[in-house]
Amino acid sequence: MPKMKTKSSCKMRFRMTASGKVKAGQAGKRHMMIKRSNKFLRNARGTVLLSEPDAKIIKSMMPYAR
Repeated sequence: MPKMKTKSSCKMRFRMTASGKVKAGQAGKRHMMIKRSNKFLRNARGTVLLSEPDAKIIKSMMPYAR
């Protein structure tokens, strides 16, 4: 059987944790941050774990991620 392909956009944007959850960068920090509150910007640091329905979609696009 040929190998399945991984979506290139997913391998750049998402990482898998050791327990199989999907990590992603926090949304809303690319542009137009002057209008956003300081509290929003503080809380949007780092990465977040995706919800299970979203993670299920991403896992289907990354067949070899653990």
